[in-house]
Amino acid sequence: MSLSVQPITFAEACAFIRMHHRHHDPPVGWLFGCAVNDGSKVVGVATVGRPVARMLQDGYTAEVNRLCTDGTPNVASMLYGACWRAAKALGYRRLITYILAEEPGTTLKAAGWRYVGQRGGGSWHTPNSGRPRVDTHPTGQKQLWEAA
Repeated sequence: MSLSVQPITFAEACAFIRMHHRHHDPPVGWLFGCAVNDGSKVVGVATVGRPVARMLQDGYTAEVNRLCTDGTPNVASMLYGACWRAAKALGYRRLITYILAEEPGTTLKAAGWRYVGQRGGGSWHTPNSGRPRVDTHPTGQKQLWEAA
């Protein structure tokens, strides 16, 4: 089996994420994305968008906001590497992602990313927000990682 990076449309990436992601729905938009193919089918996808945290939206930072595989070995680190190469080619100086606190970060280390630290967590809903929100994702602390 030979793995290779390939382009993917937003609709195709969302369909793969709906089918395979264990705790998130597809993103609502993206800057770009990519996929990995095993020679016969797509085995993983990544979507890159603007940072969710407003204070990180400096025009030079992008965020891998979904990375999803079917469990094929080495696909996640291949996707993280491909996303960073593409982001750099587009002029971005920093690419970030968040993973759950209990995840080991092995694929990020393999792709050469750096652990930055623990970050917030919690609900998007606040009593004074004016619009109630229902959390369908994990609300615990996250780990922030970067390629820069």
